[in-house]
Amino acid sequence: MSFLTVLVGTAAFAVAAPVAGCLLAGLDRIISARMQGRVGPPLLQPYYDLRKLLEKDDVSVGGVDGLYLTCALVFTAFAGGVFFTGGNLLMSAFLITMAGLFFIVAAYSSRSPFAEVGAARETLQVMAYEPMVLLMAVAFYLAVGTFNVSGVLALDAPAILLTWPVFLGYLFILTIKLRKSPFDLSMSHHAHQELVKGMTTEMSGRTLAKVEVMHWAESVLFLGWTGMFFMWGGWPSLLVGVAVAALAWLLEILIDNNFARVKWQYMLKSAWAVTLVAGGANIAALMFL
Repeated sequence: MSFLTVLVGTAAFAVAAPVAGCLLAGLDRIISARMQGRVGPPLLQPYYDLRKLLEKDDVSVGGVDGLYLTCALVFTAFAGGVFFTGGNLLMSAFLITMAGLFFIVAAYSSRSPFAEVGAARETLQVMAYEPMVLLMAVAFYLAVGTFNVSGVLALDAPAILLTWPVFLGYLFILTIKLRKSPFDLSMSHHAHQELVKGMTTEMSGRTLAKVEVMHWAESVLFLGWTGMFFMWGGWPSLLVGVAVAALAWLLEILIDNNFARVKWQYMLKSAWAVTLVAGGANIAALMFL
């Protein structure tokens, strides 16, 4: 895989992922509303909200949060470009972590007490899910024989047959990465959030629009990681991966609408326990095999 391929994939991801993520966000709102006995907004409501944000003045206390979020968007685009061009899974994971760190710095730069508490909680969320992400990449390498995502196309059977404990652990932390209840601790779209808007309290206009676009792109990438476990032998298996990713996405919506937010201590302990049991045992078994 050449650097030019990654650049082309990054550009394609930067365009396609926000579009797909916007549609997923619209469907999420509709499905959540139906679960709650409401009609819900139109499918393109997230796009309308984004357009309004782009038309508003960008009022910032620190003045540098927009720059940090631009860097976060760039790292997110490169993470998606590396993954969807069949590149190194571990590199993709590191790049998306860098994007998250820039987001945290952007929240801290506002000096708002609500944003700082939200940033501290976001740091705890990274501490909770990152070990599982790294173990997922290691298990993928042990099962496939390479960190390159394109390696799944040479398999005789999907990697899920050897990595199902790691996959279950990944589904657990996927709730954190998709910012769903009960683990939406650092920021929330819901009115009952005790931190007002958490990390984005002081963000507005184009800066807040970048946060939305980044979340849409991240969601597409994380669902891509989900479907990766079910691909093998050729591109037709892509349909299987997409179907599994869709089912995981629906499961996350169901969880989001049926569980109340928990304390950060429970999130951290439970995520590390799942990582130790599912990830540790799976990697030990793969190394033995």
